[in-house]
Amino acid sequence: MKVSREKLHQLIQDKLTAAGIREEYAATMAEVLVFADARGIHSHGAVRVEYYAERISKGGTNLNPAFRFEQTGPCSAVLHADNAAGQVSAKLGMEHAIKMAQENGVAIVGVRQMGHSGALSYFVNMAAQAGLVGISVCQSDPMVVPFGGAEIYYGTNPLAFAAPGENDDVVIFDMATTVQAWGKILDARSRNEAIPDSWAVDVNGKPTTDPFAVHALLPVAGPKGYGLMMMIDVLSGILLGLPFGKDVSSMYEDLSAGRNLGQLHIVINPAFFSGGDTFRKALTQTMSELNAITPAPGFKQVYYPGQNLDVYEKQTAEHGIDIVDDIYNYLVSDDIYQHSYETKNPFAQ
Repeated sequence: MKVSREKLHQLIQDKLTAAGIREEYAATMAEVLVFADARGIHSHGAVRVEYYAERISKGGTNLNPAFRFEQTGPCSAVLHADNAAGQVSAKLGMEHAIKMAQENGVAIVGVRQMGHSGALSYFVNMAAQAGLVGISVCQSDPMVVPFGGAEIYYGTNPLAFAAPGENDDVVIFDMATTVQAWGKILDARSRNEAIPDSWAVDVNGKPTTDPFAVHALLPVAGPKGYGLMMMIDVLSGILLGLPFGKDVSSMYEDLSAGRNLGQLHIVINPAFFSGGDTFRKALTQTMSELNAITPAPGFKQVYYPGQNLDVYEKQTAEHGIDIVDDIYNYLVSDDIYQHSYETKNPFAQ
């Protein structure tokens, strides 16, 4: 079903408000979720609303958080989020980081005790829109076997990067450190589609194409993805004094309990280095040169990171966002949630 960006935003905002969160926070959550769906990142879009609504309605998200911003140095700070909604916490943390980088050249802001924040690309894009370079990493609850291992330890631990070129040019790179994010499995389930056998393993540790049989995810590029997972867990967990590794708080085990996730924003002001205009010009030149590279057999064009999603976003602006019928029906229903996400087994979802 095709839905306009504006309508989808309103449907999501209304559902989350009905679940109990204040309208301004629901609007921020909807903004981030629609950003993802509009760019074709359906794993972090409307498919997540029912989970958020259930957690909100069961008390697992603080409806009246007491945010506390603690500046620990000229370029460093910690935002204590008091178990607020992840999108709200991450956005506020990035706003502080942008201001700090504009004044001092560099900013590193950690966000403590927050909920799941969705697509990191939204937050690094905030930095790029301000003429800055943004990097963001965050923890995720354990569902990945480390390279060479048979037991789950790390989460999908994503990272994102964005930088501004000239005019409206922006490079956005956003990835899970698994072959695919868990949300991709959820999206496949919602569409009743098989998954590639390189994404995950079943309970016996064998590759599976059945999204409902997934027992653990696999790190991207084997030991390389595994190393990135550890780095991100160190930066967004250990560095902030939070639970780490297999002890990161579960997304699904108890939806009435708060989460204790960490996220780290790094923002760099090019004006303090090569100069803002010089940086933008060089990045736009890079983007153009990449596009001009002769494509390999089977490819129409070489894209710079995020460019294909920019193309998709322009299409959705004109023709609407494609939403699975079941998700749309849930959004227009009176139900806060139809299927409980609360379970000790996240792969049961």
